[in-house]
Amino acid sequence: MQIDKLLDDIQKRDKRTIARALSLVESEHPITETLLDRIHQFTGNAYRIGITGPPGAGKSTLTNQLAKYLRKLGKTIAIIAVDPTSPFTGGALLGDRVRMTDAGNMEGVFIRSMATRGSLGGLSKKAIDAADVFDAAGFDYIIYETVGVGQSELDIAKAADTTAVVLVPESGDAVQAMKAGLMEIADFYIVNKADRPGSEQAVSAVKTILMLRAHDEHSWMPDVVKTVAHENKGIDLVYKELQRHEAHLKSNRQFSLRRENRAKERIREIVFSKIVSEIWEKSGEQVLATSLKKAIDGESSPYNIADEIIQNYKSSLKEVNND
Repeated sequence: MQIDKLLDDIQKRDKRTIARALSLVESEHPITETLLDRIHQFTGNAYRIGITGPPGAGKSTLTNQLAKYLRKLGKTIAIIAVDPTSPFTGGALLGDRVRMTDAGNMEGVFIRSMATRGSLGGLSKKAIDAADVFDAAGFDYIIYETVGVGQSELDIAKAADTTAVVLVPESGDAVQAMKAGLMEIADFYIVNKADRPGSEQAVSAVKTILMLRAHDEHSWMPDVVKTVAHENKGIDLVYKELQRHEAHLKSNRQFSLRRENRAKERIREIVFSKIVSEIWEKSGEQVLATSLKKAIDGESSPYNIADEIIQNYKSSLKEVNND
């Protein structure tokens, strides 16, 4: 596989090549790390948006309408729709792609469904790598639209420049917004399906709890935007709020600081992943195979066996150094 050819075609925004690169990333092909290393110098230009919130809030419909709106402004958009993992194939269930047919058929829009692969945060680690591929391809906006898992969905805030939490008037979603998880990650709120009863109360509830947050004249105060996504209403307000937040970030160095923190977190996760993989490869599986019965029979605890795996790994490193 010619990495130079692959990289060149990605930068030309060739859809087939981008799709191929994304498949390499998802399958953890041996060439993936080299590819991501090579394209990194071409990343950092796309603005990354996170769309999250409880199930049934209309995130996919809203993402579809936002992509269409941005396209009319001449922008190019890549959408990473993070779906639940299929228990049968291990892949994404593709439900979001069905609801984004309009945007997906437009030139300048690329939609990719990716599986959560057990990520409690609702955002697959591979989705962040995929965003780098889109960034290198020159897309203006990258939208993460994540599986709705409520409060656990915190890692999207680490991956996006701006995060919007989508709520609906009923089902206690206003109360959900007040819980620590969603309250901490939202840069602004969207009350979707605002044509339903209770929308004003939901907006008031969110605004009330926002006022209780510690803030000053220089800090960012999230706003609440009302939309009816299936009727394409309020999408312009969403875009204006995105612009307002981006301007705020760039006016006081928060934009670069947020990206620095994102890079730190990602490097930590990569290091952790590599160390864990190496430990299991060099000693973990072998010790587990010989000691598992002891844990089952109560002769040893899982903690003791875990320590044994780590000690074996350290011993193997000493032997290599001595050689």
